[in-house]
Amino acid sequence: MNRKIDIDRFVETLKACYRDWDAPVITAFSNAGATPFQVLVSTVLSLRTKDEVTAAASRRLFERAPTPEALVALPVVEIEKRIFPVGFYRTKAARLVQISRIILDTHHGEVPATIEALLRLPGVGRKTANLVLVEGFGIPAVCVDVHVHRISNRIGYVATRSPDETESVLRRQLPKPYWIVYNELLVAFGQVICRPVSPYCSRCPVSDMCPRVGIDRHR
Repeated sequence: MNRKIDIDRFVETLKACYRDWDAPVITAFSNAGATPFQVLVSTVLSLRTKDEVTAAASRRLFERAPTPEALVALPVVEIEKRIFPVGFYRTKAARLVQISRIILDTHHGEVPATIEALLRLPGVGRKTANLVLVEGFGIPAVCVDVHVHRISNRIGYVATRSPDETESVLRRQLPKPYWIVYNELLVAFGQVICRPVSPYCSRCPVSDMCPRVGIDRHR
């Protein structure tokens, strides 16, 4: 197949279908009224962790520590117990304490709302920082995780080898009105339809415009 993706129709089609898919966990927290701090904490917990585990761990932690002040007051061992079994839970517990202290000492208790300041927090990379801007503050940013990187290449919209490269290209060519929703849509789409291995092309709402770059098997 050799088709050029119509990004406007692609995004609008996913928007129309999105109500049938579960929102990604960070989006769900944001929609439920999570603070920027809670969005940041949940995003850190979500790294290399399934959504359902992240959701449960975040709720347990926020029962005792919904703010940076409350979090630094908790013993690290209690934080570990509350976030277990997220991936690397001991490392993440220590990181969350470090992050909270920096927020209190350097940012007057408020999560910073710039990519530069977020990236200076320990353990916060570009994906996390961009997602906090989008879901915590409603600031347009291009958040690229494995789903966004894979699907953007699969539909032929980019031809990149790393998430950072994908972010750079998307920042140049993805229409800015789509920046906030792009990650949310593609994560849900990637979890339900456009799976990493053997995607469900037979029930894909955008199959007619997708060149299926790199797909060997599909259902």
